[in-house]
Formats: sequence, structure tokens, C-alpha cells
Amino acid sequence: MSGGFYPDEIFPEVKNTFCFAAITDEEWKWCLDFIVYGSSSLQSYDEYKKVKIDDTGRYLIDDRKTAMRHRLQMGTIVGATLVTVKYQSGGYIGSVEEYFISKMDRGDVFIFAGRTLEFIRLKGMIAHVKNTTKKTNTVSSWQGSRLPLSAQLGELLRDEMENFQTGKKRTPEVKALKEIIQRQQLESNVPQKSEFLIETFKTREGYHAVFYPFEGRFVHEAMAGIIAYRVSLLKPITFSLAFNDYGFEILSDQAFDMQEILDNDLLTPEMLSQDLQASMNATEMARRQFRDIAVISGLVFTGYPNKAVKTKHLQNSSQLLFEVFRDNEPDNLLFRQAYTETFEQAIQEYRLREALERIQEQEIIWKACEKPTPFSFPIITDRLREKLSSEKLADRIKRMQLKWE
Repeated sequence: MSGGFYPDEIFPEVKNTFCFAAITDEEWKWCLDFIVYGSSSLQSYDEYKKVKIDDTGRYLIDDRKTAMRHRLQMGTIVGATLVTVKYQSGGYIGSVEEYFISKMDRGDVFIFAGRTLEFIRLKGMIAHVKNTTKKTNTVSSWQGSRLPLSAQLGELLRDEMENFQTGKKRTPEVKALKEIIQRQQLESNVPQKSEFLIETFKTREGYHAVFYPFEGRFVHEAMAGIIAYRVSLLKPITFSLAFNDYGFEILSDQAFDMQEILDNDLLTPEMLSQDLQASMNATEMARRQFRDIAVISGLVFTGYPNKAVKTKHLQNSSQLLFEVFRDNEPDNLLFRQAYTETFEQAIQEYRLREALERIQEQEIIWKACEKPTPFSFPIITDRLREKLSSEKLADRIKRMQLKWE
């Protein structure tokens, strides 16, 4: 639109930017072919051919409609999308963030709008569910509702725990928590940086195992799913999961042997990508992520001002392209990017892998406790907060506190 460009001249400039510093010659050639031919699986469709090559080898846009659409989508920022939750019979329940619902597999149970619902399918932008009597502690959540710990903050938190143990300089925050930390030491253990704490105990809700990596909510969510999935490969068992920024809990109505988990090395980073795909429905998450990629890359058009294309139509169009690339062009860079962004952003695989590698080097401290400990208390109350009961949450927390006294 600005007079075109010559690939050999502009490539050094592109590669000099931070975002594309690692781009290879093969990837650059693929990008050029994509804007000219629309990739190998779409080259029969003129609407995906954005750029022409003139006699001098210059790449340029000579179509007014294509240029206008490109201008309208420049600087696109794709926001979070809501999915409508309906009963299979058609009754409307509410809306939930797509990030949460896309992780669901058929038969998964979650709590939403005061109801315990079983997920049936996700069709377009509508999630079909039905009421169920199955128990669960999975509660609908919003991705922006909490700011998880970063890797750096998690490291500082582990440092503070060790400083408390060794008597080094303590921050005002740690001093304020002195009594809680001392009680934790009495009931269980306060882990040092070289230690990884696991607690097990039994309550009327079932058998609990609580792990404390101190890595942030998103990493703990993925790690809890991985461990629960790997345990389920050893024996048929159902888990409920709960997590916060400090640790996570797996809860079952069946007893499970923690020593068996440790002996089978279920905390290993090996086979991580495969287990993530199996435990978190990564394909559906990547399919949803691909919609954003399709919009930014120009594969689908979001519409004109005051006449935007509905999200469900964008989703249907991008899903069709996703299936085409998956079946006919699995090496398509945009298709691969969908999985890359899913694992790096939604699941944060790189941080999960680093956490598991660090656990491999730590001394595992397993404490069989008689009751919930101070460190496990926030995880349990976070789960109870979203659970329906005739007993008020404050009363339940008070009753749990009395057991410590």
C-alpha cells in the first residue's frame, strides 16, 4: 500500500526487530508465499491472495478492496470472548469466558450460576450442559479476575520462607505472618528453597493431597491437572482440583497412595507436552486461539465500522480453516502458532517445565497430617467459597479454626 517492497531489501530490516530476530529464511519464504498464494491448501481461493508480484519482483497490493480491509484490521487487539451457557433443552443460564469453557471435555462437571452442571459440547459460541448430581469443586472463573504470581515473585516468596527458617532479615509482611508460619511449622513443615512440601490428610470431604510449588495460579492449575491425569493412569479414580498462588490440592473420595505417586516419578517433566494435551483438552484451546490468529493474519475479516461480523461467524470461519490446516497442512506456521500460544500463554508450559525440573532437584518432604494445616487453609476455603451449602462459609471457616485451638 506504500509502494510495495522487495523481499531481499526488507528482510534484514524485519530480522533486526526484536519480535522477528529468530525468523529463518524458510519461515520468511513461507510468509511471502502466504500473502501471495494464501498457503498451499488455500491457493485455489482468490480471497486469500492479498499481494501481487510485478515484473521487477516488487510485492504490492493492487486491489482497492484488499487494501481497505487491511487498513481496517491494522493494529487489531483481540479481546476475551464470552460463551453462552445453555441447557441441552434450550434454557439460558448465563455467559462464561471462553478461556474457561474451552478446557472442558465431554462429561466434565463444574459449578456455574449456583448450579452443578455437566458439560456436553461446545458448538460455535454456545456451551450445552445439563444438571447433574455429580460432585465437583471446579468453579467457573474469569481469566482476568486474579493476577498470578510471576516466576520472579515466586522465587522471592521461596526466599522469604527460607529467611524465616534461617533467621535472616525478615520483611514486615513475614513478621506479620509470624504466628501463622510458626503454627505451620508445628503442624507440618515450612519448606526451604531446597525442599518441596507435600501434605496429605483426611476430612469428611475425602482424601486430600496438597502440594506447594509457589509458582502462581496458572502453573498450579496445569500441574494439578498433570498429576491427576498421571495418577488416573495407574488406577481408575476421580479427583477434584483446587489451586491458588502458593499451591494446589487434589481431592478424592478414594484413598490414594502418595508413596506410589513418588515411586512412579509422576512429578517428572518427561512427556509433558503429550500429557498436557491429554489432560487439558489442548486441541480445543488451540482451535479457539486460532480465531485470534486468523483475525490478525487477515484470514478472516471482522467487518466494517458499525457493521461488525458476529463472533460466532468469526469462530465458525476460523474453525473451518483450523480443520483444513490440521488435515492438509499441519506444518502451516499459523496452525503451529495456535498451539505455541496455547502452551506458552494459557498453560505456560515453559514455566511448568521449569517448575517440574526444579522439583526433581529438591528434597521432597511428605507430611501425613491429622487435619488441614495453615498453609492448606486458603486453598480449601477458596474451594468452599464457591460451593453451595446450607452452612455459611464464615461458620465453616470458624469451625475449622476451632479445630486448631
